[in-house]
Amino acid sequence: MDFPLESIHKQALKLAEMAHCAGEQGKYWEIHDQFFTNQRTLKPENWEAYGQVAGLEKLSFQQCIDSGRYATEIRKDMAEGQKAGVRSIPTFLLGFTEPDGKVKAVKMITGAQPYASFKEAMDSLLSAK
Repeated sequence: MDFPLESIHKQALKLAEMAHCAGEQGKYWEIHDQFFTNQRTLKPENWEAYGQVAGLEKLSFQQCIDSGRYATEIRKDMAEGQKAGVRSIPTFLLGFTEPDGKVKAVKMITGAQPYASFKEAMDSLLSAK
């Protein structure tokens, strides 16, 4: 799910939209890498260059960005995350699939954690079920 932290980066929502737009062209990870390589210069005037380096077809990428077609979906993800108690990223929710197909989150892991933390949490959930 998307959870752009607009409180610390005013362009976070638009960058999340851009990632979805790049994904339409099968280049999600390429634009992701551009964002992380250029963290200090994530300004609108540089976005076209990042798309070019990522190998995106310029016109359809720009049309997608301009349309804002992913904004509603991203805001929905943000609202769901906030409702579940997410306050920072990365945050991982672990849980079970209910008979109706919904996922019930019962454990939250916040921050970059070692493998052992995930293993312990998953083992605990599996033994409780």
